Amino acid sequence: MIRFAGVFKAYPRGSLALKDVSFHIAKGEFAFLTGHSGAGKSTVLRLIHAEEFPTSGEVRVSGFLTADLTSREIPRLRRRLGIVFQDFRLLEDRTAEENVAFALEVTGARRATIAPKVMRVLAQVGLAAKAAAYPKELSGGEQQRVAIARALVNDPLVLLADEPTGNLDERATRGVFQLLRDINAAGTAVLMATHDLDLVRQAPYRVIELQQGALVYDSGADGGPETDAGAGAAS
Repeated sequence: MIRFAGVFKAYPRGSLALKDVSFHIAKGEFAFLTGHSGAGKSTVLRLIHAEEFPTSGEVRVSGFLTADLTSREIPRLRRRLGIVFQDFRLLEDRTAEENVAFALEVTGARRATIAPKVMRVLAQVGLAAKAAAYPKELSGGEQQRVAIARALVNDPLVLLADEPTGNLDERATRGVFQLLRDINAAGTAVLMATHDLDLVRQAPYRVIELQQGALVYDSGADGGPETDAGAGAAS
């Protein structure tokens, strides 16, 4: 499903965001990607989504080798992925329903199929009754649920979540996390970047930890590297 093999990512002036990172995430798996701010979590997600490409090493996603993708193939890859951000990124002048529909419109979905799909995913995230509400009329947790519905509407194989609870209070965090667990239980792989170790400890999911761009702990790897910090994160 997702495979990193010896991935380095360098930025201008020689700074290394990732240093020889290797891991594999299987179909239907749930994994946490942890580490302090600047550890490389968002870089990993951008490489998976083909927003950026490795300086060296290989990133394979759903059968695609990202470094070999043509401009026509990148949208095909992205339709297999859903992505959720910490800051929601909703269109303020569109309702919840219209925000979710937009994700289908940009992929050229047939108009007759859009409304039923939108209502299906809004019901899935518990917001069917708020379909006509604008983002400013929704709580933070509800806005994140709309963002998750938008990510799900194309039936992705993998859901990437970049600090999806970072702007939420404790109650909303629990609700969004449970929603992600339910989505995973239905068969979608989930890779959730977070620095919230209390959240990580709530579920027996795999933990992949980065420090300064290096993979220092992977609870799903046989004989993988481990540090005291990583062991603590996974406990």
